[in-house]
Amino acid sequence: MVTVLHVPAFEDNYIWLLHAGEHVAIVDPGDAQPVIETLERERLRPAAVLCTHHHRDHTGGVEALAARYGMPVYGPARESIPSITHRLDDGDPVELPQLGLQLQVIATPGHTLGQINFLGHGLLFCGDTLFSAGCGRLFEGTAAQMHASLSRLAALPAATQVYCGHEYTAANLRFAQAVEPDNAAVREHAARVHQWRSHKRPSLPSTIGLERHINPFLRCAETSVRRAAEAHAGKVLDSATEVFATVRRWKDEFRG
Repeated sequence: MVTVLHVPAFEDNYIWLLHAGEHVAIVDPGDAQPVIETLERERLRPAAVLCTHHHRDHTGGVEALAARYGMPVYGPARESIPSITHRLDDGDPVELPQLGLQLQVIATPGHTLGQINFLGHGLLFCGDTLFSAGCGRLFEGTAAQMHASLSRLAALPAATQVYCGHEYTAANLRFAQAVEPDNAAVREHAARVHQWRSHKRPSLPSTIGLERHINPFLRCAETSVRRAAEAHAGKVLDSATEVFATVRRWKDEFRG
């Protein structure tokens, strides 16, 4: 059986521990110490590190963990991350024999140019590409790249569990309500997330099926989102990519 544990780090990061039996793969360890503490408390044996992109809040603990446990580090071929032993690009398999698992790499340029996701066993580890009700900022890629990347993820099976890199859901849902004030799914999920967070429960994982209903960045072909984006931009938008670019800029400025 596959289990995923969350390890909070910094203000709102999540480090994910994917394990089957006693062995574990560590996803995006921005900080080594909380990972070490969790491994010791849960009596888990680390077998690999998986990195989605190069930002320090996702990689700051990689070197220390790799040195302490002598394990392989998998990460994006197009980015510079210390200690990587296996450089990966779109479509590459990741064999984790100690866990009895195989994952597949999906390249998702946009947040960074080399960002990758790990998919397998109904689980998606997407770093800062897709958030629940949101998506990553365009630090390196273009709106067209990010829209294409998110469209690939949106096409995954609805039951796919989504493990994002940050606890941004409540704030993202406030923006989603500004874009689609009549979206009942957004309103209902905001109430659930408020309840969970009031008890310090994570809002993740989400699912691809849920995100199709609540995430404005996956809904750029919907009439309601297009009309909201056009009203915000003050002009007609000719494509879903233009809608996405407008909604992304809107979110960057949003203070709701």
